[in-house]
Order: sequence, then C-alpha cells, then structure tokens
Amino acid sequence: MGKKSTKDKHEEPQSPISADPANLSEDSASPLEEPVAGEKPTDIIEKLKAELAEAKEKFLYLQADYQNYRKRTVKDLADARMLGVEMTLDPFLRVYDFLAMAKTSAEKSDNLEAIRQGIALIISEYAKALDDLNVRKIDGAGKAFDPKIQEAVSHEPSETVPEGVVIRDWASAYAIGERVLRSGKVVVSAGKPKAAAEPEANQEEAKQ
Repeated sequence: MGKKSTKDKHEEPQSPISADPANLSEDSASPLEEPVAGEKPTDIIEKLKAELAEAKEKFLYLQADYQNYRKRTVKDLADARMLGVEMTLDPFLRVYDFLAMAKTSAEKSDNLEAIRQGIALIISEYAKALDDLNVRKIDGAGKAFDPKIQEAVSHEPSETVPEGVVIRDWASAYAIGERVLRSGKVVVSAGKPKAAAEPEANQEEAKQ
C-alpha cells in the first residue's frame, strides 16, 4: 500500500496562544494591558473618584427632582379634587339658599299656596343643579323591571299593570352618562290578583 499523502491529513488550526506575538494586531490585544504611557495608577484612581463623585451628584439631583415631582403631583391631585367638590357644591348651594328662604317664609305666613309655589321652585332649582352636573333621573314607572338599575322593594298585584312591570318608584334611579349613580327602588307588579284569576279558572273547568 502506498503512503497516504500529507494533503489528506487535516491540518490542526494553530492555537492563538502559540501564535507568534508579532503577528497579533493591536485590536486583538488583551484588555488588561498596561495603562497608557505616562498615566500613573494614582491618576487612574483620582479619575475614577471624580467620575464617581459626578455620578453621585447626578443621582442626588435626579432624586431631588423626583421628590419635587411627587410633591407637585400630590398637590395637583388635591387641587383637582377640591375643584371638583367646588363645582359640584356650587349649584346645590343655590338650592340651599332657596330652602332657607322657604323656611323663613313658611314661619311668617300661613299661605299654603305660596309655600307650595316655593317648594315647586326649590324642586326646579334642584333639577337644574343635577342637569348642570349631567346627572339624569331614570323613571321606572310603566316600564319593565330592570335589575341592573333597579331594586324591587315589593311586588303588588295589579289589574292594569302586567306582571314584571314597575307600578311606581319609591326612589328613582340616577345616572351620569352611562354610569349608574344610584339604583332605583321600585314596586313591581305581580300580575292580576289571585281572586280575579280563580273565577276564570273555574269557568274553564266548567266548559270542560
């Protein structure tokens, strides 16, 4: 058998450790090389200290700025809440003034008609105050009972109102936009009275 050609042998890559240092470029130099010529270790330490002091100063500044931002945010939220309270109370203060005047008038006069007109005026002002706040009243009487916005306080039989329909409101529901502020309390029809339904059942049995 003939000798195998040296070309068939896999040439092992030369280890970079065993490579000739003279062939290594400057870019492949170790990062742990000696400091720049002329720069002493003490100079490097002082430089790092200065950078650390600068970073610490920036951190303290950012921390102080963040604390000021938090304080401003808390104050802005408090101011916004107070503004909301003021805007809400303002129309109702007018209603309170009318109530006070109505009380004074009722104490000095026995004129029931004047008192009635005063109460009607107060209710009108109260409705206007709610309207200014975009609050709407939801009347349930004559409509199908809706458990999403109403609470049935009782069920009553009715000859005229179908079962499941609201007979009257005890306390109306209120909403602002699509959000329900308060559920209504209503009386719901239980359908025709049993006494009226029994004769009809007896008549059906008699026909059979």
